[in-house]
Amino acid sequence: MMRRRTALAAAVGFGVAAVLPSTAAATAMPTEFPLPDGFMPEGIAIGAWPMAYFGSRADGTIYQVALATGRGRVLSAGTGTPSLGLKVDSARRRLFVAGGSGGDVRVVDAFSGRVLRGYRLAEGESFVNDLVITRDAVWLTDSFQPVLYRLPLGPRGELPHPDRITRLRLTGDLVHVPEVANANGIVTTPDGDALLIGQTSTGKLFRVAPDTGVTTEVDLGGEALERNDGLLREGRGLYVVQNRVNLFAKLELSPDARRAEVVARVTDPRFDVPATVAAWGDRFYLVNGRFSTPPTPTTTYGAIALDKF
Repeated sequence: MMRRRTALAAAVGFGVAAVLPSTAAATAMPTEFPLPDGFMPEGIAIGAWPMAYFGSRADGTIYQVALATGRGRVLSAGTGTPSLGLKVDSARRRLFVAGGSGGDVRVVDAFSGRVLRGYRLAEGESFVNDLVITRDAVWLTDSFQPVLYRLPLGPRGELPHPDRITRLRLTGDLVHVPEVANANGIVTTPDGDALLIGQTSTGKLFRVAPDTGVTTEVDLGGEALERNDGLLREGRGLYVVQNRVNLFAKLELSPDARRAEVVARVTDPRFDVPATVAAWGDRFYLVNGRFSTPPTPTTTYGAIALDKF
């Protein structure tokens, strides 16, 4: 146990002595995190340890940053295809990475960066954008196709054979709009019975029945979530990143997520087209995608922290 704890401490803090920071140390943790020049980030994920993982939409590099210090390193070299949405499977110390226009998903060791498995999900035009890990599967959105991909997991999280991956066609209220961003962020509903996805092009949210693919528009009480991107759910609170309008919204969901009320919207002068969000302790961490800035090898990128609200 001591050897494992020491290894974990080294991995999450690049030499930080403690696995979990004290309250005083947490207060002193940085609130801004530089990423490599030219990195072109999109996704962020944080698991059960104070470490953020970022994916590059330029070449697929995974970059790892210790929240306690702000120090970072390349965890996994780029594969040549993008890394977009990411989620940490903390129990098995692995990272699932959506491959965007590469039409794939890969599984990476969250400590060593070794690619454990890769899966081709789609051929032709696709944009595998974001994902959520449930008890028995990983679900992924495709912004260019009206489908969700389901990667089944074994009883102990075993990765599947490629022929067990399925495509769930989305029907019902969601109207797929060609040549724009459709299904993007994805989470589970508070009651665990369904999935919840955002449609970037319309500002709408949809509840998805995982057994049929039938979508039902969430009643937002007349509100719209313009340019919705990354989603994060904590209990009945749903947090929505609205990228090009530089907003971050909080909604209160009904247990089945058929209804939702926008209870707060915040902005920050540090926002520069935020794309996705993750949480650790009493903070949210948002990555600035800077989609409105022409990318160059010297373009600067970073992430910021906000107090929870």
